[in-house]
Amino acid sequence: MNTLNGKIALVTGGGRGIGEACAVALAEAGADVAVCSRSPIEIDVVAEKIRATGRRALAVVCDVTDACQVRRMAEEVNSQFGFVGILVNNAGLGRSHRFVDHPDELWDRMLAVNLTSAYHVSKAFLPKMIETRRGRVINIASVMSKIGGKYVVAYAAAKHGVLGLTRALAVELAGYNITVNAVCPGYVNTPMTDGNVDNIVARTGMSETEARKTLEKLSPQNRLIEPGEVAAVVVMLASDIAQGINGQAINVDGGAVMF
Repeated sequence: MNTLNGKIALVTGGGRGIGEACAVALAEAGADVAVCSRSPIEIDVVAEKIRATGRRALAVVCDVTDACQVRRMAEEVNSQFGFVGILVNNAGLGRSHRFVDHPDELWDRMLAVNLTSAYHVSKAFLPKMIETRRGRVINIASVMSKIGGKYVVAYAAAKHGVLGLTRALAVELAGYNITVNAVCPGYVNTPMTDGNVDNIVARTGMSETEARKTLEKLSPQNRLIEPGEVAAVVVMLASDIAQGINGQAINVDGGAVMF
């Protein structure tokens, strides 16, 4: 269903996991898609998958925690690709540590990747959306935007910040026909979750299978969410049918927040 024909999207952290799934799903829905990350190899592979759908692709290497790199990336995308009307702030990092003796550098890094990057990228692309009076901003947050958890103080604080950014921008930009929403996944079957599994194994001595089941049991569906499930919500929010959805944080977690 080519619901996004004629539109251009940018996905940050687009080299794997949720970002890759979103980029390909947006292309399958008809959008031309630019992807950025720090890894040129990963985004080049995703760009080829986008082109295989018949859509245009652009792969841009960028560290979205660096405001100067983000500005250069925005200039490149705008000049080579055109007006970005769909922005997916997906870049993220998951690390855990108990609060006592929490490394300050870990705190700074988690906020930079998970929160400040969305600020930098939104600041770079929103002026043209405001000028043209249309656009969709979709922030990939987390169920940790809504709840707390042991040993994830920096991650939870950053993702709570993403939700605050989403709601504030939604109110500020509503008059320009721009919507700003968040998608809040639970544990997703991605390399980031693989890292969480490895951390559990290292800290507890569990087997990899036992550690993965521990995460699966956090959902009443007893499973991990698949990246494509998150991507489907992103495509819906990017489409014209979602014009009335603004300032929302949609859970894709199998009911974990209620569990």
